[in-house]
Amino acid sequence: MILQRLVEYYERIDTLPKFGWIRRRIDYIFVLEANGQCIAAESLQKVEGKARTTPEMLVPAIGKQALKHTMSGKDANLLWDNSKFVLGIGKGGAGKLANFRETLSEWLGSLSDTGVQAVTAFCTDIAEREHAVEELLARFELHEDFSRRDPCIAFRLAPDVEPVFFRPAVRDAYAARLTQLSSDNALLGNCLVTGAEGVPIARNETVIKGVRGAQTSGANVVSFNARAFESYGKRQRGGENAPISQNASFAYTTALNHLLRTGSEQRVQIGDSSTVFWAERPHELEASFANLFGEPSSDDPSAGTREIAKIYRAVESGSFTQGDADTRFHVLGLAPSAARISIRFWETAPAMELAVRVHRHFEDLRIARGPNDPEHPSLTRLLSACALLGRLDNLPPSLGGDVIRAVLADLPYPATLLHAAVQRCRAEQRVTYTRAAAIKAWLRRAYRLTGKSKNANDREPHPMLDPLNMNPAYRLGRLFAALEKIQEESSPGINATIRDRFYGAASGTPGTVFPSLLRLKNHHISKLKKGRAIQMERLIADILGGLDDFPRHMLMPDQGRFAIGYYHQRQALFAKHTEDNEGPDHTETDQ
Repeated sequence: MILQRLVEYYERIDTLPKFGWIRRRIDYIFVLEANGQCIAAESLQKVEGKARTTPEMLVPAIGKQALKHTMSGKDANLLWDNSKFVLGIGKGGAGKLANFRETLSEWLGSLSDTGVQAVTAFCTDIAEREHAVEELLARFELHEDFSRRDPCIAFRLAPDVEPVFFRPAVRDAYAARLTQLSSDNALLGNCLVTGAEGVPIARNETVIKGVRGAQTSGANVVSFNARAFESYGKRQRGGENAPISQNASFAYTTALNHLLRTGSEQRVQIGDSSTVFWAERPHELEASFANLFGEPSSDDPSAGTREIAKIYRAVESGSFTQGDADTRFHVLGLAPSAARISIRFWETAPAMELAVRVHRHFEDLRIARGPNDPEHPSLTRLLSACALLGRLDNLPPSLGGDVIRAVLADLPYPATLLHAAVQRCRAEQRVTYTRAAAIKAWLRRAYRLTGKSKNANDREPHPMLDPLNMNPAYRLGRLFAALEKIQEESSPGINATIRDRFYGAASGTPGTVFPSLLRLKNHHISKLKKGRAIQMERLIADILGGLDDFPRHMLMPDQGRFAIGYYHQRQALFAKHTEDNEGPDHTETDQ
């Protein structure tokens, strides 16, 4: 299913490389005369400040080696490669240069083309003259760059404007050679992706690059490296264990590398999951999905808000500005797994159905907020607020993928999200806007998807203060906020409140602390003005009126309800205080 959809996407995008070609970064073009003499070394790198970028170009892909090199040194590319293969630099360089020459001879040795002959002469000179490389690097002042990295090099024949591999005769000979190899050495079989019968089967999958945390040289989605994973009798006959035609294998790996490329607008990093997305036909969701869940860039901080507004309008109107409501949209989450890539999640649904689920996610998150809090917190911000020191690597690696899967499939949020948010509130004694939003969303979705709890006092969490919510944990959270407010008003400028000392115990084992806090309240409330004291006594009485007793222990969901009750009551108290005194509003924000 996944590979079929990727093949369809490849066929949809006209600009993707055709079979036998691939996009790779080339750092230098060596300009050659017909006799092989190098007359220029053109750098294709662009330097902006401290950043160094290199554009990609189409290059011949003669197999798996087009993406990475093995340690054997016998996997040279055709008419392009890194300096170890082109110039024989470094350990084992002589053998790699020899392999580069052998590859050129094997693929194009019989071709009478001036460009190929010039490259052959250049390589022969490098191999046979002892100081040829040093002279070349010194002539074009390349020593420093080549000593600290391994640039990729291609060739151009003067006065051509395109590299040698784009010369018409070279392209024709290369295409003919590909066809010949496909027919001569092909392992024929039935393609699992396209259903085609008796077609050449790919022996190796081109490696996938761009998955964060995976091997930088690339990794595989489909691979077998031990007898236990192979079917009987199919050992050492690559491709038969999962037969995929050469064309289909090239199509889906090219499409996936295109989606994962640096700067792609169709990928977003969510925890350890490199997430890509596409539609079966051009659709506005392809351009907006990253802004829905990723952290907006500093250049355009309102991008996410605009895209979420589009989702709301689409759900309300039942249509999109570009693309049909029933166009299928695909989301694929990939995570590193040693030399392989694991599928973290795969969701596919009609675009409108997906929009409704995304809309539901942001409605689940909606909660009272301060003027500086984002109306729709991004998933990155949501997860960061639940992590130690705000660092995502302090969360379980799979949490981000689990959350977005819950959003896209309309499933309950993972329990680890609630646990992380509640633990951060307890550890830091602070219920911030983003943590409150995460907890409220978890509770609301659990209530909606699992039905009403056996506890008759359970109630779906509201965005604002809910005085009718009789849940004991919610009421205790409200009570704790009211007691803290009384303390703050009775002792202005106090360094530490009851929250700093007792929040963890109050939310986990309320029976151990609330009797003492209520006795302490009498001392604090005596310091207030009479009108304010009566007002706060009435609030305390109203909250306690819905409580029978203080529980000795509260489970994690109830600790979440405690946090929401506390947050709601704090927001309500400070909103009222602002109205009465025209002072600044107050909210607990994420640092």
